[in-house]
Amino acid sequence: MPRARETAVYTHGHHESVLRSHTWRTAANSAAYLLGSIEPGMRVLDIGCGPGTITADLAALVPDGHVTGADSAPDIVATARATAAERGLANTDFTVADVHALDFADGTFDVVHAHQVLQHVGDPVQALREMARVTRRGGIVAARDSDYAAMTWYPAVPGLDDWADLYQRVARANGGEPDAGRRLKAWALKAGLTDVTATSATWTFATPEDRAWWSGLWADRTLASAYADRAVEGGHATVEQLQAVSRAWREWGEREDGWFSVLHGEILCRKQG
Repeated sequence: MPRARETAVYTHGHHESVLRSHTWRTAANSAAYLLGSIEPGMRVLDIGCGPGTITADLAALVPDGHVTGADSAPDIVATARATAAERGLANTDFTVADVHALDFADGTFDVVHAHQVLQHVGDPVQALREMARVTRRGGIVAARDSDYAAMTWYPAVPGLDDWADLYQRVARANGGEPDAGRRLKAWALKAGLTDVTATSATWTFATPEDRAWWSGLWADRTLASAYADRAVEGGHATVEQLQAVSRAWREWGEREDGWFSVLHGEILCRKQG
C-alpha cells in the first residue's frame, strides 16, 4: 500500500514577513505546556521546525540528549541548521520530512512535538498517528495550534473581519484547517491516543511595540507572501481587497487602545501500550 503523503499546501510560505513571526517563537512563548515534561537526556523530534528557534531552545534543555528538527521545506531546514550552529548546539540534526510518513523507526523518540503544524496538513489524524508511532511507550506526543475563529481584538476595525474571513477561506482551499486549536483533542482521540491532556494558552499583543510588530507583519504578509499570491490566484480576493486589509492592519496597529489575542489549543499525550 502506498504511504500517506502530504496533500495540503502550506498557506503562508516563507516570506520575510512570515519568518519575522517564526523566528520570534521560543520554547517559553510557544511550548510552555510541554517544558515541565522535558528531561536532560531525552531524544526529541520537533516536527515543522521552521527556522529552528524552538528546536534550539529544546536542544538546550536536553544537554545529555538529542533533538531532531524536521520540516517539509528544504530551504527552511537549512536555515534551522544555521540557527543551531549559531548557538553552538552539538546535539541537533535536521531533516526534510513529511509528518504523514516519517522516516524513523517505531519508538525512536521520547518526545515528538509539533507547533503550528496540524492546521496546515492534509490529514492531521494520520499525522498524529505517525507522531505516536515514532514515540516510545510512555513517551509524549505534544501539539499546539492556533484557532483563527477564536482570535479576538479591539477595536473592531472592519477590515480585520475581512482578514479573518479571507484567511480562513484561503487556508481551507489549501487543504488545511485554520480552527485547529479546538480540534486537537478530537484528532488525538481519533488517532488512537488515549491519555490526552488538553489545555489552551494565548499570545496577547497590546503594548505599542507589540501592536506595531504584529500589525506590521500581517500588513506585509497580506501583500507580499505566498498567502497573498494564493488569495489572488485562487480567486478569494483582488489585489485591491488585499491592500484594504493591509491598511486595516496598519490602522489597528496605530490605535492606542488596540488589543489582539491569539488562542491556541494544546495537547499533551502520553503514549500507552
